[in-house]
Amino acid sequence: MNLARTRSTAAAATAVLAALALAAACNRESTDPAASGGDKPTVGIDLPRSDSDFWNSYAQYIEKGVKSDGINALPISNSQNDVTKLVANVQVFENTGAKAVVMAPQDTGALASTLDTLASKKIPVISVDTRPDKGDVYMVVRADNRAYGTKACEYLGEQRGGKGKVAELQGALDSINGRDRSEAFAECMKEKFPKIKVFELPTDWKGDVASAKLQSLLAQHPDLNGIYMQAGGVFLQPTLALLEQKGLLQPAGQKGHITIVSNDGIPQEFEAIRKGRIDATVSQPADLYAKYALYYAQAAAEGKTFRAGKTDHDSTIIKLPNGLEDQLPAPLVTKDNVDEKTLWGNNVGG
Repeated sequence: MNLARTRSTAAAATAVLAALALAAACNRESTDPAASGGDKPTVGIDLPRSDSDFWNSYAQYIEKGVKSDGINALPISNSQNDVTKLVANVQVFENTGAKAVVMAPQDTGALASTLDTLASKKIPVISVDTRPDKGDVYMVVRADNRAYGTKACEYLGEQRGGKGKVAELQGALDSINGRDRSEAFAECMKEKFPKIKVFELPTDWKGDVASAKLQSLLAQHPDLNGIYMQAGGVFLQPTLALLEQKGLLQPAGQKGHITIVSNDGIPQEFEAIRKGRIDATVSQPADLYAKYALYYAQAAAEGKTFRAGKTDHDSTIIKLPNGLEDQLPAPLVTKDNVDEKTLWGNNVGG
């Protein structure tokens, strides 16, 4: 017997077994949720888009919250305003062990079958900012979007003295947010300011579409004296650029100023308010959207339940036909309160 050869073969076999054991350990470390996030249940998170300053801020808050709260999150996906990508991303979450899913569907009418599938697998869904038209949700984390339209209407109407012409840059009308803001704005204008002529411009939440339609409207109605932007995150920059190009961007208080009210509460809107370029915005709480999306996702994954009523964070949970909705506060911001430190737009990156 060749003892040297036998010892060599045994040593090689031992090395192979050790390598296999190490590989198995590495595989367990990368795939076992308990290894990366303690014993917390796994959460899947999909971001809705990256072409909006508002949603980019939300994404930053989500990333910070995942780290600071120790959320056991799967790799965060971004569906880029594409419902097909959202469905595919959710399927990945299903297949990789998600016990709850956070999403912000931009097309609220196209997810019924996906939500039904998740419900059948007992995977609860937290929908941020938008409310799916059909399909069960554990919790919608959202502000009262009808109040957005009403607040914008009341401010614009009062600033214009109940007269004039107003362009409304609407979001996508297949979105519950676009519909809520548009319907409330129209109802308020008809009831309180019937002498104001409103031009409704659907944009599908696209800044270039908004700019093109506004340019055409200004050519027909150069005496336009008010604008309601339903999403400052996508409409602010192209709108201000167009008005400046046409010599129509007069500061607030000066003759020829076009009164502009927005929705979102991003830092760029606050800076525009300070400079008198726009007059007001309704602050969507990007920080609270992220905070309570993660809070409810963790609670859902742990099997906790909630019911309608007042909360301990200055909001109200309401009952929906397909779940619950936590309606978070969204204040009107003007030059009088734009510097308040409690507004998330003054704390981005802080």
